[in-house]
Amino acid sequence: MNLKGENIFLRALEPGDLDVLYKWENNPGIWKVSNTLAPFSKFVLEQYLVNAHEDIFTAKQIRLMICSQDSKAIGTIELFDLDALNGRVGIGILIDESAKGKGYAQEALKILIEYCFEILLLKQVFCNISASNEKSIHLFKKIGFTESGCKKNWNKVGQNKYEDEFILQLIK
Repeated sequence: MNLKGENIFLRALEPGDLDVLYKWENNPGIWKVSNTLAPFSKFVLEQYLVNAHEDIFTAKQIRLMICSQDSKAIGTIELFDLDALNGRVGIGILIDESAKGKGYAQEALKILIEYCFEILLLKQVFCNISASNEKSIHLFKKIGFTESGCKKNWNKVGQNKYEDEFILQLIK
């Protein structure tokens, strides 16, 4: 299977991705959706890149770069919490601010979901999205995910303030 779409392709992480990963991982604007509390050092990210080649069935996760046709990295997409026995995996995506609104996220998700169902032979893909992240909820529902649950007061969003998080699933 080719991890290529009409406008983008997905590829493995490379050592040359360090600077863009450093930029994205250290953007406090996305920490809320990634449950990050502190910046990552370049050293930690370098170590992550060194081990990024591990097999998905061993590591239980994989992260791929989303690239435009001119090979520019415009985001990342990842599978996490692989449960091969039960045939399910979580999915998450990040698109750089400069590339948002161009359909790249939808295309990347469709490519990786096909990979999950046709190559990994999984039964379902799930995601967890904060209730306030309406754009992501709309994106996932647009490609066929359905809301299967709500974790009440799941994410802290301020002093003594919490918000719900939805579980969405796509079942083959």
